[in-house]
Amino acid sequence: MERYFFSRFDNKVDKKGRVSVPARWRAIIAQQAFQGIVAYPSPVSAAVEACGMDRHERLAESIDGFNPFSDTHGAFAAALLTRSHPLPFDGEGRVMLPEALLAHAGIEGMASFAGRGATFQIWRPDAYDAYEAEALERARTEAPALALMQSQAASGEGA
Repeated sequence: MERYFFSRFDNKVDKKGRVSVPARWRAIIAQQAFQGIVAYPSPVSAAVEACGMDRHERLAESIDGFNPFSDTHGAFAAALLTRSHPLPFDGEGRVMLPEALLAHAGIEGMASFAGRGATFQIWRPDAYDAYEAEALERARTEAPALALMQSQAASGEGA
């Protein structure tokens, strides 16, 4: 069973803001207690960040690692937690994206789901195309910096 979100999928968004989460990704999320996704406006791009509740709870725990009265804690809580929306799946595997998320990403009619490993993003398709072109160019120049992590099985630490 996969545990990471890979690939890109383009899906129709209906007039009510409902969009189908890719079936392969729903299977990953189905392993969690909350049957849906958590979505929030990306603080760094015109996209919607999304993940399962388990990952989102880890994000909240990371933010809780800051002094609760610090500006850093306040900034991350406001940017990520306050604007988060738990979105349950309906009977057809769709979620209803709130207007605030649709507006942030400029999504109308179609949405691109872009896998990012433990998370995924939802974009307006043409905006994702432009982002991907820039990202591929950055990856070409920064490729020498990528080092594969050694898995526990390969290092003899598993089982």
